[in-house]
Amino acid sequence: MRDTSVFDESVRRAIYRHLAARGAVPDLGLLTREVAGTDGEVGQAITRLADERHVVLDDRGSIVMAHPFATINLGFSVMGGDTLWWGGCAWDSFAIPHLVPGTPEALVATTCPQCDRPLAWTVTNAAPPGGDEVMHFPTPMHRVWDDVISTCAWQRIYCSRDCLDRWLHTDGRPAGYVTDLGTLWRLASHWYDGRLDSPYARREPEEAKDYFRSVGLEGSFWGLDD
Repeated sequence: MRDTSVFDESVRRAIYRHLAARGAVPDLGLLTREVAGTDGEVGQAITRLADERHVVLDDRGSIVMAHPFATINLGFSVMGGDTLWWGGCAWDSFAIPHLVPGTPEALVATTCPQCDRPLAWTVTNAAPPGGDEVMHFPTPMHRVWDDVISTCAWQRIYCSRDCLDRWLHTDGRPAGYVTDLGTLWRLASHWYDGRLDSPYARREPEEAKDYFRSVGLEGSFWGLDD
């Protein structure tokens, strides 16, 4: 009998490797051949991976996110030397140059949600990009997976704090957590370490909190009450 945990990890790794190399999820036929499984076995593995929050599925069961990669437009494009990706959000988009081998820098592009001004940065794995733009996290970390696609879609960068405040006023939302590009870059830099390797283990909650502290985040928004 097949060891489902080992098989699931082989499916997870294949999905992530294809997204990293090509910016797209492999089709089912290619994936089944690569992991030496059947369509049914791979489909069941993908469902289990979604249950364990390794991938995110839409209502049809298609993969729309495998953090930091997305298969749909959530507001950010990430252009490397040979590959174009959809970034899942600002956090994810800034993470790609840190995660993908042979991509020490990428052009991350988006627009300000309030004024539609085009925004772009050359994001490297060496130092944060310059700029006075602000990053807004609207959803506290303990609520992120209530609706993870919506959460990621609204983790956006605004061209100024004034633009963010106008957007919040127009939309009638309270402010979440606001930070600068340097803190965003530090958050993204090692959050996904190991995700292209195998075996991969997600951080335990206390490890995640330690990581958040190490990059300069604070407060109950990040589960840091001490």
